[in-house]
Amino acid sequence: MMRCAIHQPQYLPWMGYFDKMASCDVFVILDDVQFKKNEWQNRNRIRIANDPGWQWLTVPVLHQFGQKINQVKMNTTVDWAAAHKNAIETNYARAMYFERFWPELKPLYECSWDDLSALNIAFIKKLAELLEIPTKIIISSELDVHSTKTERLIDLCRAVGVDTYLAGAGAGAYMDFDQFCASGLKLEVQQYDHPLYEQCWTKAPAEFVSHLSVVDWLFNQGPWPMKKIS
Repeated sequence: MMRCAIHQPQYLPWMGYFDKMASCDVFVILDDVQFKKNEWQNRNRIRIANDPGWQWLTVPVLHQFGQKINQVKMNTTVDWAAAHKNAIETNYARAMYFERFWPELKPLYECSWDDLSALNIAFIKKLAELLEIPTKIIISSELDVHSTKTERLIDLCRAVGVDTYLAGAGAGAYMDFDQFCASGLKLEVQQYDHPLYEQCWTKAPAEFVSHLSVVDWLFNQGPWPMKKIS
């Protein structure tokens, strides 16, 4: 069995994103679909000491409605990178694995970026490396696939040579299961339970903040907790 997952490039994605990646042989970054404002493609959350216990890290963008993710440019008049570096260093400096991994991640904030998709892909690849997830990563815009909706998922799976697609838990909202299964490909749906772990600024389990960027796990716990499934 060869398994594939397909997902838009997000900024500093959460643990469920990398769980999906770690569960596959091939992970396709879907960079040539429409950008969605105020979702996860240009922002994510980290843990902080003060209420409510988390804050947004947002990459400012300049975009027009209908643009694809790989067409969206960043607002380079705003020094967002310095603000994000400062927030990460302030809130994770005491984390167990911070000194090990931050020198690997920090240089990405010191590059000159103007393309949101390129930024996200660079961070995703680096985070996968630091988390020790060996899954092959392919960019959808580099494939000759131009179909839409469920047919696009089928064509992408065929283009990367897999027989099984691992869909997200909300797949029913964006794909036709009957059409997909009629293609002869196998369909699986991700089942992910977010772990509870020791976190900076957390004194009791009730104070744990879930669904943050995966950097929260990385700096507090180190490499990925789950082995790739066969």
